[in-house]
Amino acid sequence: MADAIIDTVASVPVAVIGAGPAGLMLAHLLGRAGVETIVVDTRTRQEIETTQRAGILEADAARDLVETGVCDRVMRDGHEHEGVELRFGGRPHRLDFKELVGESVWLYPQTDVFIDLADARERDGGTVRFGVRDTEVLDVTTDAPRVRYTAPDGSRHEIRARYVVGADGSRSMCRDLVPEDQRVRYGREYPFAWFGIMAEAPMSAPELVYAHSEHGFALISQRTESVQRMYFQCGPDESVDAWPDHRIWETLQARVAGEDGFRLKEGPISEKTVLRFRSFVQEPMRWGSMLLAGDAAHTVPPTGARGLNLALHDVKVLSGVLLQALGGAGEAALDEYQPRALQRVWRAQNFSYWMTQLLHTAPGGTPFDLRRQLGELDNVVGTRAGRSYLAEQYTGWPVRSRG
Repeated sequence: MADAIIDTVASVPVAVIGAGPAGLMLAHLLGRAGVETIVVDTRTRQEIETTQRAGILEADAARDLVETGVCDRVMRDGHEHEGVELRFGGRPHRLDFKELVGESVWLYPQTDVFIDLADARERDGGTVRFGVRDTEVLDVTTDAPRVRYTAPDGSRHEIRARYVVGADGSRSMCRDLVPEDQRVRYGREYPFAWFGIMAEAPMSAPELVYAHSEHGFALISQRTESVQRMYFQCGPDESVDAWPDHRIWETLQARVAGEDGFRLKEGPISEKTVLRFRSFVQEPMRWGSMLLAGDAAHTVPPTGARGLNLALHDVKVLSGVLLQALGGAGEAALDEYQPRALQRVWRAQNFSYWMTQLLHTAPGGTPFDLRRQLGELDNVVGTRAGRSYLAEQYTGWPVRSRG
């Protein structure tokens, strides 16, 4: 498509590939500082809005949405969770984040974060192009990179920018622009997945419940007072067609059962999905005039609720260094981005891996493996050091509440 006729040419300091929360938050932060951006995405706005994703925000991330002027809806419609429950050995164990580390997390679906950011971009006059195709990123090793794309009406457009940011998700084409002999990709595929459902039912618990049992893992989450999100461990090649509603509820009930008589509140299931597990990091996160952010650079298993939060942290750091570079500090300012972002990325990779192996039953696991996991879980909930470690990791190493 590089030789196709170009209908329009626009020039902005920063072009962003990907209109998910990472790309839109970056555009919002830069826009507040007077830096114009153009954001493009192959998906339509409706497609992004209707894709169910993560639901937990760190307190710092929730505050950023409010304090940077995106929207205060997270505080009005979100649910503050001051802890989580670990269920194992047939018993519940609540970890009080407030008491342990002085912070909490917010239950607020990623779809709502996206809606708030998309509305804010529209409100503030930002340029976001949804539903484009044939996107190309050119000349990233120069100081004049270009982005070309075809609009939904078939017209061809070019963006000339000083910097391009690849925030185009876990199937990023931007990360492939880093030459193979210049990049390192770290990864791990897991031998299990999550079977996820959306159910029309009342809340079964006021906070998230992570359940470990001899039958496998389950996570009981919430969305609203009448719609709930739940998951249970399954094989990575599981088919949703093999799971009628009654079988799903039987499986979930067995995995949360305990001596306290806890039972899930059931209802019609409106959505079924299988979510594969993968850990991934690509280095470098910068190549010439292109920088990577969010899932384009790294993904984590969902067990530790870190994916969306990592993406928002990336662009918080990235917006600052881009403003410095554009403000006269030059290329040297960009050198700060990768080490600051990767410090948190690798912390999150470690925590997500730890939570995953702590709670899931590995294929071929022995009775020894099960008993060892129970011993580790007992160490976590039975010692203040263990409880504090999980609380601080889960809340995202909060900093502002401590000055």
